[in-house]
Amino acid sequence: MLVLTKSLNNHTELTFLFSKAAVAWGPGEPLVLEEVQLSPPQPNEIRIKVVCTSLCRSDFTAWESQAIFPRIFGHEGSGIVESIGGGVTEFEEGDHVLTVFTGECRTCRQCTHTRKNNMCQVLGLERRGVMHSDQRTRFSIKGKPIYHYCAVSSFSEYTVVHTGCAVKVSPAAPLEKICLLSCGVAAGLGAAWNVADVSEGSTVVIFGLGTVGLSVAQGAKLRGAAQIIGVDSNPEKHEKAKAFGITQFINPNDCKEPIQQVVKSITNGGADYSFECVGDTGMITTALQSCCDGWGLTVTLGVPKVKPEISAHYGLFLSGRTLKGSLFGGWKPKSQLPSLVDMYMKQEIKVDDFITHNLPFEDINTAFNLMKEGKCLRCVIHMPK
Repeated sequence: MLVLTKSLNNHTELTFLFSKAAVAWGPGEPLVLEEVQLSPPQPNEIRIKVVCTSLCRSDFTAWESQAIFPRIFGHEGSGIVESIGGGVTEFEEGDHVLTVFTGECRTCRQCTHTRKNNMCQVLGLERRGVMHSDQRTRFSIKGKPIYHYCAVSSFSEYTVVHTGCAVKVSPAAPLEKICLLSCGVAAGLGAAWNVADVSEGSTVVIFGLGTVGLSVAQGAKLRGAAQIIGVDSNPEKHEKAKAFGITQFINPNDCKEPIQQVVKSITNGGADYSFECVGDTGMITTALQSCCDGWGLTVTLGVPKVKPEISAHYGLFLSGRTLKGSLFGGWKPKSQLPSLVDMYMKQEIKVDDFITHNLPFEDINTAFNLMKEGKCLRCVIHMPK
């Protein structure tokens, strides 16, 4: 229900609306569809009618942890601008947009730096469940604040985001597909292209063949990597992985020696590039050990549930290996994400093949169960029209 008031200058202004949202009340508890009150967009904010949103592994990880509750998760979202706040000139009502979990203000030192970099001092990853601008929430139930996730919260029929955390896209692009580019698929492609800069004829090993890992494989394949090894304990992922470029599959449960030794054996001394896409800090050491001496590069993308500290023998680095982190694949979201949408529209990259399930909003807990059971890559949640 949309609530309207009339201001003194005789113009109709939006105040707040009621939106159906999937609220997480505690760690690991099923989400509950609640009617939440959503504030109007404040200066430099827009309110979005969410069309589709997909479930990302980081949503799942945060939901299982002792995070801030009550909370509305979701950050891989696509939708249509419903209203705009004061000072907004970039967007208009009716624009099609993607939400992004890390923004781009385009004015801070990080955003304007000439080096390849997608950090933002103003709109970086928000961890406290509030909006960047005023450190308050836009959602509430009977006056009780409901916290945001990554300043997006796309598991709601409507949401409010900062303009720097939204990207305008062509209305011709299918919102039910390109929502995946707002995180997982873009993160994997960018890790291969922007962060690692995978070279033609190289050898690559990828630990974890979820959406991010398979996107890394797709990116490496498009760069002309000669050997792309996938490591995953789920044997059902073997055949699916081939379509994204995996040339060899290793199931750790079938190996009699450490994985790094297996990788070194089949790559003649170690891979040129390794990617940790599991979210296990212990696996980072294995990935480092799987790289070759001299120039081996390991990129870590996963979000760990526990033990965030990394431990590795200094000798791995003295031998010439490099460890790099990657957030959103190094993409500047507002500047560069539209180019990925264009690539998708030209059929230069795969997105549709990552979607294993399409579910109505009321079945959002089914999506969580499918991810918990390892039976999906991406579940796209469709909001009521």
